[in-house]
Amino acid sequence: MITINPVTSDKCQVTRTDAHANRVTRAAFSMVELLVAMTLLSLIVLALMAVFSSTQQAFRASVTQTGILEGGRAAMDMIASDLRAMTPSGGQSNYIYGGVLNSGAMNLFVTNNDNQYPPYPGSATTKYIPLKQPLPGTSASRTNLLQWFFVLGRVNTKWTGTGYIVNSATNSPLYPLYRFYAETNISAPPVTLFQLFQNDIYYGQWTNMSHVMDGVVHLVVRAYDANGYWLTNEYRYYTPYSQINPPNVWFSPPEWGEVGYHFYSNSVPASVEVQLGVLEDRTLQRAESLGIVGQPPPDDPAQWAYLQGQSGHVQLFRQRVTIPNLDPSVYP
Repeated sequence: MITINPVTSDKCQVTRTDAHANRVTRAAFSMVELLVAMTLLSLIVLALMAVFSSTQQAFRASVTQTGILEGGRAAMDMIASDLRAMTPSGGQSNYIYGGVLNSGAMNLFVTNNDNQYPPYPGSATTKYIPLKQPLPGTSASRTNLLQWFFVLGRVNTKWTGTGYIVNSATNSPLYPLYRFYAETNISAPPVTLFQLFQNDIYYGQWTNMSHVMDGVVHLVVRAYDANGYWLTNEYRYYTPYSQINPPNVWFSPPEWGEVGYHFYSNSVPASVEVQLGVLEDRTLQRAESLGIVGQPPPDDPAQWAYLQGQSGHVQLFRQRVTIPNLDPSVYP
């Protein structure tokens, strides 16, 4: 009987080694398969990163949008509250022109920014240019106009004066909105409050005012009479003061579709409409990054051209405010 040793048998040993090698080879991946798997995983990771990035961008845009809407509503509520407190001064009327100067305070003062405010010492004299933005998909354009205004009010035994102005002559911050507030005793002439407001503007004393928000490219205040008609140049601003209807109101010639006006004595509008346009945060930051230090937007071609193409990134707010302290006898 012949016995074959499995350990020393070449035939048996080769057979077992080949069998073990075949099983390992069948269980492993080839180099091509590994490369294909790594490529697919890379594509999946890149796709997930793109989705995550777009989600984060949408989230940040939503947060920014919410911040702009909240800031705009807060500013509109504050302006509306100040306008609602408008009170007739009861001072001397303004029907005399070229004779006795009006010594009474202006109950409401609104002016266009043709020369937005007297240039304060050391500043360049530049003519205000409104920002016109073409509307997407149309041949029309929207004119963003900046007005500044003053409101006289009364709280118990004190006169209060509130004013709003956008400083369009600075580059950074861009289009900041400021709020002026002062008060004096009821025995003092209320016209001094308006004079303080004018002096702060004339001398560029912006630190004397409260900074409300940045990026305000549109601020318009419209006055309406008791019948809901918009008070414009149709009330014959060019006639003698004695023929102005309603009395104690002065109108400026229209510019860019808006007029300025002064309300004196017992005249206040029946209602006031406020329009506010605010740039979105990312648009504002981009515009500021394009600007030349010390140069306002109209003097910087790149910044001005960029702002003109951002009509879709301006949030517009509008609110009609009723003035409770109205004297109905003013309007025939």
